[in-house]
Amino acid sequence: MVDHYAVLEKHLVAVDCVIFGYDIRDKELKLLLIRRRFEPELGKWSLPGGFVKKEEGVSEAARRVLYQLTGLKDVYMKQSYAWGDVHRDTGGRVITISHFALINTFELNPVMTEASAAHWRSISRIPELIFDHKKIVERAHYELKEGIKLKPVGFELLPEKFTLVQLQDLYEAIYQRKIDKRNFRKKIISMNLLEKLDEKEKETSKKGAYYYRFIPSKYDDFKRQGFYFSLDVQ
Repeated sequence: MVDHYAVLEKHLVAVDCVIFGYDIRDKELKLLLIRRRFEPELGKWSLPGGFVKKEEGVSEAARRVLYQLTGLKDVYMKQSYAWGDVHRDTGGRVITISHFALINTFELNPVMTEASAAHWRSISRIPELIFDHKKIVERAHYELKEGIKLKPVGFELLPEKFTLVQLQDLYEAIYQRKIDKRNFRKKIISMNLLEKLDEKEKETSKKGAYYYRFIPSKYDDFKRQGFYFSLDVQ
């Protein structure tokens, strides 16, 4: 009996991770990048990635890469796109499955990021990247912008408590443009997904602004009842 699989060409399968973080002080959406440690493109800026091992799935490989770089496990991660151009990797025939993750920049394990020589770079000032990694980032950023309209995933980038100003700053950082303050607040408050706390943020103003927190359990309950999250502020 002929083994049809044995005579077929073999290709390498990899994962590349677009790791977004939000710097609440700089009010910037940032991207976690590394310097490539091997040829081809040794020393150049790259997305974190790696080859899928024989006994792991694609998503498992992406989460392994994320953990090795950040020390984080329970984070939002979504499969983005398959990149299979024949000449995309000058080192060989490599098909990569890109994923993007949303993390709080202050939750990173500094020892692990330092060991990986990882660096945050503003999404508005990304350095030249190897291969097709710029396209991979652009695709993930587009999906993030579309996704935050329909799901409350943006809260993954914020600390547990935040002000409405900080929440709007986040959305403006993701969209890379200004948003109408009154319209934004009206929409987000009308969804009844935020709990107002008896505590104010007073570092940026004497009067201070009340802190809020997102309530995931309430969102889950609303969703089961047919609730549709819609925060399209375009």
